[in-house]
Amino acid sequence: MKRVLVATGGGDCPGLNSVIRAIVRRASEETDWQVLGSIQAFNGVLWEPQEIIELNNKNVAGIHFQGGTILETTNKCSPFSWPVENEEGYWTTYDRSDEMIQKLHDMNIDAVINIGGDGSQALSQKLFEKGLNIIGVPKTIDNDLRSTDTTFGFQTAVEIATEAVDKLVTTAASHNRVFVLEVMGRNAGWIALHTAIAGGAEVCLIPEIPYDIVKVKRALEKRFHNGRGFAVVVISEGAFPIGGEIVGKDLGEAGYEHIKLGGVSTHLIHQLKQAGFKPDMRETILGHLQRGGVPIAYDRVLSAQMGVKAMEMTINGKFGKMVAYRHPHLVSVDIKDAISSPNLVTKDSQLVETAHGLGICMGY
Repeated sequence: MKRVLVATGGGDCPGLNSVIRAIVRRASEETDWQVLGSIQAFNGVLWEPQEIIELNNKNVAGIHFQGGTILETTNKCSPFSWPVENEEGYWTTYDRSDEMIQKLHDMNIDAVINIGGDGSQALSQKLFEKGLNIIGVPKTIDNDLRSTDTTFGFQTAVEIATEAVDKLVTTAASHNRVFVLEVMGRNAGWIALHTAIAGGAEVCLIPEIPYDIVKVKRALEKRFHNGRGFAVVVISEGAFPIGGEIVGKDLGEAGYEHIKLGGVSTHLIHQLKQAGFKPDMRETILGHLQRGGVPIAYDRVLSAQMGVKAMEMTINGKFGKMVAYRHPHLVSVDIKDAISSPNLVTKDSQLVETAHGLGICMGY
């Protein structure tokens, strides 16, 4: 009996359970494959005692529409930089990757399917270079992984953010206010751009295009006459003004390697006030609402396709590869290529041109 281990790493994402279910269902069509799951990414392998569960048709039944992941997840505790507190109370890290690979060998694991975003796939590549049979499945609401047309979870996040815009429009109109909606995306503006177009926002600010506060102010002023009017601004958490910096902070949490972004909407309102913009303004930060809840049908279909494809790649021994969606096909690409550079919005992209055509101010 061959064994494949499934892990979900990084931030949670609508569609993860659908991928897990699809892997198990596809594996059950074979007679010689057993599917196991590691709790909290690779922590389940490295913990003592280990937390590894068997995944079968019975315990994945009906999970395809559930949010989150039954395997749990973490964006800390990389096997290459495992956090440890020393005797003085300070945290340090050390490399446990070789130890983990040996543990997998001792467990008779033939292959690993690692479901995650750019950070998780960077781990996949490093583990593959150390000789581990591994396959990646792209997961991120940010849609910032190259080599795939889209990632599951992204469309659900856009749907949630668009619903928020729809609701903010009515309260903005009632109070003659500007509402600034802050959405996720880190260094990629895809969620903000799709949301602004779908929701009919007046301004969209994204990390790839530093904004000019004067131009943002002018665009908003056009929406007001004699003090009456309303507008919605959609801003990505990683956006920043020309000559400025992103808004974020180091949480100082052991094993967490990112700057925590957040608060750019409040910062933008402060800038607009300083620039002399008079109407009332309020901010709304969606935060983790965008990655919670059930996946929409589109993401359920895409994640199911990716799960089936990942298991078929495992069966065929296509290791060091990542599943990718190239409309209308599911293909395999080198993980190394997929993480070589991020998938970011460019000024000449069709979506930016569409935004301009709709009169949406992009801050430049």
